[in-house]
Amino acid sequence: MTSTTGQPSAGASPIELGRWGEDLAVRHLEKTGYVVLSRNWRCRDGELDLVATDRKRLVFCEVKTRTGLAFGTPAEAVTPLKADRIRRLAYQWQHAFMLRWCPVRYDIIAIVAPPDTRPRVRHIKAAF
Repeated sequence: MTSTTGQPSAGASPIELGRWGEDLAVRHLEKTGYVVLSRNWRCRDGELDLVATDRKRLVFCEVKTRTGLAFGTPAEAVTPLKADRIRRLAYQWQHAFMLRWCPVRYDIIAIVAPPDTRPRVRHIKAAF
């Protein structure tokens, strides 16, 4: 469910908000020259939000979207445990696509989108 501004409405589910945030993150990456290779790649151990390339390396992006900061910033939701899981999943992605010896980077795209205001996108490169 989206508002007239194209953002999720106040009643949007966490899944809708997350999907909207990932769409915004993809547009941000593509606008800044990245090529998105995979989105929501899944294996039995979990899911990677976005895999992209900046033409020099593979970039594994965790996307976190919040409507406010009451529970901390979106980037704070990427705990050391979550970062370790993303690293393991990235290795599995590289193995699945036979790209194990490519340089990699782990980024966070943190989006704060209060209802009816312009969202703020923060791309944190080499976040972990």
